[in-house]
Amino acid sequence: MSRDQLYAMTRSLIAHGQAKTMELADEVVRVPASAYTDPELYAQEKERIFKRLPLMLALSCELRAPGAFKAMEVAGVPVLLTRQADGSIGAFLNMCTHRGNPLAQGSGSANRFMCGYHGWTFRNDGELLGVASPGDFGAIDKAAHCLKRFPVLERAGLIWVTLDPGSKLAIADFLCGYDAMLEHFGFADWHLFDSRQLDGPNWKTTYDGYLDFYHLPVLHANTFGSDFFNRANFFGWGPHQRLSSPSIKAQKTGSTETVDLSAMDEADWPIDALLQGVWTIFPHISIASFYGGGGRGALISQLLPGATVGESVTTQFYVMEHKPTDDAVRQGARDQFDFLKIVVAEEDYATGRRQQQALQSGLMDTVLFGRNERGGQVFHQWVAKLMAANDEELLSIFAAEKVAEAAE
Repeated sequence: MSRDQLYAMTRSLIAHGQAKTMELADEVVRVPASAYTDPELYAQEKERIFKRLPLMLALSCELRAPGAFKAMEVAGVPVLLTRQADGSIGAFLNMCTHRGNPLAQGSGSANRFMCGYHGWTFRNDGELLGVASPGDFGAIDKAAHCLKRFPVLERAGLIWVTLDPGSKLAIADFLCGYDAMLEHFGFADWHLFDSRQLDGPNWKTTYDGYLDFYHLPVLHANTFGSDFFNRANFFGWGPHQRLSSPSIKAQKTGSTETVDLSAMDEADWPIDALLQGVWTIFPHISIASFYGGGGRGALISQLLPGATVGESVTTQFYVMEHKPTDDAVRQGARDQFDFLKIVVAEEDYATGRRQQQALQSGLMDTVLFGRNERGGQVFHQWVAKLMAANDEELLSIFAAEKVAEAAE
């Protein structure tokens, strides 16, 4: 069924490309400028969005072998991800149950973790194995002092975690069938070429840019130039979106060559054509695919809130369908990744920081999202909807989305 959806979307993009049209929203939408600058609202967003909804915290290829682990901080919460002996993923609060000291830093491979403060030891499935000097410490129930576990789901080569141990929202329900679409990338078998971190403006300022094709031929005139149109059609699965340019052309798989899809049999459409555009996972992920360095690649951007309302941190992962096998391919991939840093850091994020600073003057009441900016409109509508929902309403919202998905 998901493959049928890919073909239907591609047919729609071709039809609009031939007619030189795009799907437009019903009206221009205004969003309060304070949505980007209010510290109190920002604190609530961290609690009600980033600490309550599933987040895509890792790629499967980061934790490929049993024993692999990754420690990170998300909205002030220390998280430990591990690939367990049975191949499943565990997600834990990265705090020793003795006094709260983080057990692990960075990434690596370990079957057990010893706290560097007092020496308590835990297995990588969260079980408390040993208490240092147990006779002196006193009797405790070790089973009651295992690491606190977070809900986790691995799908489509991506790993989602909910930072609320008691969450009743099933991660699969939150994804609204979007994971089935992402499966077509095949990320579970891809290679992580490199990663880096970039500082950015407010998380919504940053995310707006992921959803914005309107700016492409202007802001990126000296990098992408005229290669991109400023139009994008919107496709949605709950709060998750795909944006793609209406066009009869697409890149040919394994080549920089473009092909005319309207002149081809659908069975011959390249996979790049079916997956072109930007795929966003609410509330903080952007996936854009490229061809560079001798093979298919994708830039997966993981956006997390920063220390203040005007800050965010993005981890960029450059993944490749195949691991480079020679220096020419490796250099080509390096050149592509470096080029994307220029585009994002020196153009997108630099502009976002200037915009953020101007908005913080408080002299602008609202910002506008035009009829041609439906992705941004929908994003802000979902932010407002989920912020206003209590935990029970949250379940109802995604239960309704599940019913709608099944009806399609």
